[in-house]
This record gives sequence, C-alpha cells and structure tokens, in this order.
Amino acid sequence: MRPSWPGNAPRLNPHFHALALDGIYVVNRKGEVVFQHVAPPSDAEVARVANRVHRSVTRLLERRGVGPKVSPEEADTLQLDQPLLAELYRASISGRVATGPRAGRRVTKVGDEIDLDNQVPASGPRCASVAGYSVHAGVCIPAHDRMRLEPLARYAGRPPVATERLSLLPDGRLLYHLKHRWRDGTSHVIFEPLEMVEKLAALVPPPRFNLVRYYEILAPSATWRPLVIPESETCDAPTHLYCPAQNPGAADTKKKGNCGPRNHSWSELLRRIFELDVLKCPRCGGRMRILAAINPPDAISKILDCLGLPSRPPPIAHATSAIAEPYFFLS
Repeated sequence: MRPSWPGNAPRLNPHFHALALDGIYVVNRKGEVVFQHVAPPSDAEVARVANRVHRSVTRLLERRGVGPKVSPEEADTLQLDQPLLAELYRASISGRVATGPRAGRRVTKVGDEIDLDNQVPASGPRCASVAGYSVHAGVCIPAHDRMRLEPLARYAGRPPVATERLSLLPDGRLLYHLKHRWRDGTSHVIFEPLEMVEKLAALVPPPRFNLVRYYEILAPSATWRPLVIPESETCDAPTHLYCPAQNPGAADTKKKGNCGPRNHSWSELLRRIFELDVLKCPRCGGRMRILAAINPPDAISKILDCLGLPSRPPPIAHATSAIAEPYFFLS
C-alpha cells in the first residue's frame, strides 16, 4: 500500500498496487512443484472482489470504532493526538488547502471547465467500483516478457510526484502539469510553496511501516519459496566491503544466493542512498572505524571545544515570506 496521487489528483488516496501470479503452484505425482496457469478473472469476479473489499473494510472500521455509526468526536483520535496531521490529511483528501492565508480554499486549477452532471465514470474490462472502492485487474504481462514487466513494477513503486512535470512560476508558485487531463478539464494545478509541502507531508507513511510486502509463496518465510525463486549457482552479485569473497582464503563462494549481508549497515545505507561514503577518510582515503560512541551533550561540547570545532548549532534564520531563490528537493 502506498499513499499517492492516483490519476494525478493532488489528494491523499491510499491504495494498493499488487503484482500477482497468473496461476498457482501445485505438487505433481513425482513430488515436484510445478506451475499451472489459470484463466484471467471475469468482470463479475472483479466486481465480487470489489464488493468483498468494501464490506471487509467497513466491518474493520466499525470494529475499531471509526465506522459511520460512530460520532466524529469519538472516532477521530488522531484529531486529539496530532491535530495538525489530522488537518493535513483532511485537506489532502478533500482537495483543499490546510494552512496559510488560503486555508480552507480549493486547490488552484488551470484548464477548461466541463459540466460533469452528465459525465459517466470511466470503466473498462475487469474493472469494478463499489461505494468508492475500485478494483482494476486489466493488466497482464506474458511469461518471460521482462521488458514489459519492469515498467509495470516501476509504475507500482513510483514516487508520488514527477519532478519533470513540476515547474516554478515567476511569482514563486509551483505549477504541476497533470499527465492526464481530469474529467472536469483541469490540466494543471498550482500550489504555493507551503501548500506543496503540506501535500507531501500528508503522503509520508507512518514510522516502521513497510510499503512493499510479499505474500503467500513469495513471502520471505514461505516453505516453497526456495523451490520457485531461481537462484544463481555462483556469487555474481557485487560484493560489499567486508564480504568473505574478497579474501583470498575465504570459503567456497560457489553456493546459492549472493554473499551480501541481509541487513545493510548504516554506513552502507548512506552510501547507497546519498552516494556518500562516511567511513572513507578525507585525508588519506583509508577506512575509518568507530572507536567510541559519546552521548552526553556536555562531554561532546568539551571534546569539540578542545579540538577547536564549533560546539553550538548554527542559528536558525527567521521565517520570511520573500522567496529569493527557493530550492525544492523532491523524489
């Protein structure tokens, strides 16, 4: 599940992107695990899935005390614990502005206005919608078609904002070009810088929440997973710094699976994400290691003062409405 802007709509709309197998694995008479294709779902089956999702989610909300039968004052615990975050969510879902001088107003749209009274919601084969819960199962990739599978996987894991369609207007506002025109004729939306920040803040997932998950036979602890996931006989994956494969007298590396660590260290994560090797010495280029971890602030200040380094954080500049040269780091 990934909060995103489905259909280029600048609002919070949690949904799932699922890559599913078009068949099942069974055990034949020889005791081998084989794959059997199944027919694609019909429109009626997709409609039953949408209806089942609607009923299941409704029952789940009622069990947790946030269903339609519960008063908003009793149900909205987020409003009591995190009022600002609750307001950002509410404004993002409704397409309004949460903060600033335009609080409560609609997001600025650019395009030809079209009367939607006689418009019919878009539909297609293997698509269904029940009370706002929609299911789309109309994409199928043939076996071994890696060229089409990769773009589909990239689409499922795409970031919420396409930076190539985001531009800065002369007055300091941000213009976001929609990939597809909305049904009301909107082709662009305009945000103040603070409005863009609040829309992005509403899309940040909760802490320790995995956005990518594997189920059934593809799950990490599935019993049959080693039987259906191909593994290389040799260690062809790039080795990390302390991989035994780099040592001349290391053990035999021609075994299944790569020799990289299952969990990367903090320094390796920084190198992979920011392309910054924090353990490389800036003077000699050698490898550094942690000698001690110092936590007390008083001890840290004394050490920095002894080394002639600043021990106080830089002063925070006061907020200003004038934007001389804004920078936006989006992904």
